[in-house]
Amino acid sequence: MKHLLKLEDWSTEEITEALNLADQLKYEQKHGIEHKLLKGKTLGMIFEKSSTRTRVSFEVGMTQLGGYPLFLSSNDLQIGRGEPVEDTARVLSRFIDAIMIRTFKQEEVEALAEYGSIPIINGLTDYCHPCQVLADLMTIREFKGKLEGLKMCFIGDGNNMMNSLIVGALRTGMSISVACPEGYEPPKNIIEFGESFGDRFELCRKPIDAAKNADVVYTDVWASMGQEDEKKIREAAFEGYQVNDELMSVTNEGCMVLHCLPAHRGEEITAEVFEAHANEIFEEAENRLHAQKAVLVKCFE
Repeated sequence: MKHLLKLEDWSTEEITEALNLADQLKYEQKHGIEHKLLKGKTLGMIFEKSSTRTRVSFEVGMTQLGGYPLFLSSNDLQIGRGEPVEDTARVLSRFIDAIMIRTFKQEEVEALAEYGSIPIINGLTDYCHPCQVLADLMTIREFKGKLEGLKMCFIGDGNNMMNSLIVGALRTGMSISVACPEGYEPPKNIIEFGESFGDRFELCRKPIDAAKNADVVYTDVWASMGQEDEKKIREAAFEGYQVNDELMSVTNEGCMVLHCLPAHRGEEITAEVFEAHANEIFEEAENRLHAQKAVLVKCFE
């Protein structure tokens, strides 16, 4: 039994295997080749944070794999009314075959894995977003033909996306430069993880420095879900941290732009840059489906 709690838990080989399987499943889906690899299996999908892409991609993906997706909102579960997560894990383990959870605290995901007896998949927490990053890596490899030796640049908050991208990029042979304002850095353990890869990791204050010679530029919203109350404060802090034509002018020729969506045009990215790279961004969105199908198959193994 395998979990996907955070990307740090997966080796380079495991990530590569998942990406290869995702490519295969995408090819088969595009060519009408059925792959009912999880026939008869049930995936419980716990949503304490709402989502468009996570819910639809997991629900469709599990169906295409021949299984049954069961949507569970916090209103449907006793976990939302004070039942300990360890009890929820034990009960659901007796009813279903795996859990995907999208929630706030990473500790909740870890507790489900500790007390349950079925695979647990992290659909997003405030700490990390491993499924999104697997889709990102899949997309980069599709467009660039490789990962090793490429430079990624992330502009924005030291949030769950930055945390997982640092791990995913470095694990697969890329280098990564991240730019964020003072006070919005990734947590200490992620910075230490990056620094363990030497000059392949760089933390910058100026976005233009991080973007220099980049092959992939990545950005995310300045205020993630749950941070709406501090949106104006964040907008002031992130002034100048926009992906625009000036920033793109210092990147390598053919540089990709990725965004995990939803995008706020005119804030973290200009409409012009977004539309110029819309094909890459929406292929990235589609690849959530294929990458997560690969995760499901690997975890059920």
